[in-house]
Amino acid sequence: MIHEVSGDILLTKAQAIAHGVAPNDHFDQGLAAALREKWPMMSKDFRHFAHQSHPKPGELWSWGGFGARIFNLMTQEGEHHPGAKPGKATTANVNHSLRRLRHELEKGDIKSIALPRLATGVGGLQWSEVLPHIQANLGDLDIPVYVYTHYQKGVQANEPGVT
Repeated sequence: MIHEVSGDILLTKAQAIAHGVAPNDHFDQGLAAALREKWPMMSKDFRHFAHQSHPKPGELWSWGGFGARIFNLMTQEGEHHPGAKPGKATTANVNHSLRRLRHELEKGDIKSIALPRLATGVGGLQWSEVLPHIQANLGDLDIPVYVYTHYQKGVQANEPGVT
């Protein structure tokens, strides 16, 4: 079930966080930068993964450590050559990565998840384009899905059903 909430996603009580990145992301903008600051090892592990695997847009990379579980959704375009910069998100990439996320969530290990307004910041998409994909891919799951639609720094959201 999807719950739209207001607050700071870094203070979520959900078991996992999902956010959008590019396959060559440097984690230096938006929520990715905040996650890198909180869990610097994640961005180092991502760089190693990206260098070895050359992920494509629409894929997903999962990271766990230090009590955190993060799903990095490849919503943005991005090349793997030196000096390449993360590109903009596409609705096709959002949809593909959300399908991958659903597959991971259906395994049953994650009991709740939090997402930002996916692909609307650095990714450049409109929320009205993204929300229907979240609803279609995650709306009928049996776990709480908290979508942080309004950011409030330092404010813990009311997340109904989280344990």
